[in-house]
Formats: sequence, structure tokens, C-alpha cells
Amino acid sequence: MDRSIMLAYLRSVELMRERIPSFHEYPFNLPAVAGLDGLDFHPKVTYIVGENGMGKSTLLEAIATALGFNPEGGTINFSFSTEETHSKLHEYIRTVRGARKPRDGFFFRAESYYNVATNIDRLDAEESIGPPIKDSYGGKSLHQQSHGESFFATFLHRFWGNGLYIMDEPEAALSPFRQLALLRRIYDLVQKDSQFIISTHSPIVMAYPDSIIYKLTSDGVEESSLEETDHYMITKEFVNNRGAMLRELFADDEE
Repeated sequence: MDRSIMLAYLRSVELMRERIPSFHEYPFNLPAVAGLDGLDFHPKVTYIVGENGMGKSTLLEAIATALGFNPEGGTINFSFSTEETHSKLHEYIRTVRGARKPRDGFFFRAESYYNVATNIDRLDAEESIGPPIKDSYGGKSLHQQSHGESFFATFLHRFWGNGLYIMDEPEAALSPFRQLALLRRIYDLVQKDSQFIISTHSPIVMAYPDSIIYKLTSDGVEESSLEETDHYMITKEFVNNRGAMLRELFADDEE
């Protein structure tokens, strides 16, 4: 095993394939699961990318849940449940942790972050001897900010360092400028001994240089460079040849 991987908080995950009842049933029939044996994680940043329907979010959810995070997102201490929609995949995931234990952690899930913000407001409305939870997020209710502002408030204020941060499509509400700012925030937190596992469609967000990219396809999981991802190639082609791509896109199909 590479020594750098040994330094990771989460070194790898393994799919306990022998326990799976059927690969013809959800979620085991998803390409990300059906073709998976295990994944080794970069001690700094690991990306999981691919087209819609490949199972990125399901896989990330299972990893986070297997580690003890709430399936809807938040810290280890978040125990709320809006609706039981997560899969049972986490029951078939074995996590291999490093010798070091993270001091902080967060499962950021764009799809259900509204539920996390609502839970914070609900808890802050209850009597407590401690400070409001929102103080850890910049001191302002996440619901009293724009979608993008509330996302970035979490990255900036709640991610403290020395942590394991699992992020599912963090770019969902971010402008390109904010995506660059997120990339800088990831850099700053990596300097504070943090590890990231990120699912994203953004070629900006997936551009962290000291990282590994896993690309999910219908054939399974393969390691990739940024330039080999569809996200990068399509974006580059569109920026460089917008007119030609639009003409082809809007052309009437020939009978």
C-alpha cells in the first residue's frame, strides 16, 4: 500500500460482493456498484465523476452512511430524518480507515441541504445552554441567505480543518467564480490536514491538482485524468467551437 494512502483518514472502501443478494436489483444494478470491488482514496482529494444515472450519489451516500453520517447530510451528530429514501448499500460497504482519526467531518449533500438548514433552525429554536448552532455557520440562518451563499457559508465557516469532508455536487448553487473560490477553500483545508471525497459535474471543481479522479461508466469504475472526463472535453469543445456545436445541436434530423 502506498504510504500516502496510509495517511488518509479514510484509506479505502470495499464492496462485500459475496453478501449481495442480487445484482439485478437496485442499488446493486447501478453501474457504479455492479462494477465495483473497492476504491482507494487519495489522502487529499478524491473525485467520483460520471454521467447521470451511473450511481455517484448513491455510492457517496453509502460511504458517508457507513461512516456514521446522516444520509441526508450534516455532521456525525445530525440524526434527523425527513424521509427514509436512502438505499441499503451502506450495509454492504466495508470501510478501511487510517491510523489517524479526523477531528471534524461533514457530509455535504446539495440535494438535501435544505433539510439540514431546516433542522439547524429547529434545534436553535429550542432552549439550550450552548450557543446557537448557526454560529458555526457564520452566525446567520442558512434559510436567510441565497442558495449559493448558504452553501459557501458552510464551506467557509463550518469546515474547520483536520476533517473528512464528503461532498455531493457542491457546485449545484455556485457560480463559476464561487466554484473557483471553493477550489481555493479546498486547498486551504487540505493544508490543515483535511481529506475530501467529492462527486461533481464541474470541471472547475474537479481540477484540484493533487488528487485522483474515478470515472463511473456503464462498464464500471476507472481512473481518469481531468482532460479525459466528458465534463472537461464537452466544456472545452463548447467554449472553443460554440457556433458549430449549436448548429449541430439545433439542426433538424434528416429523414
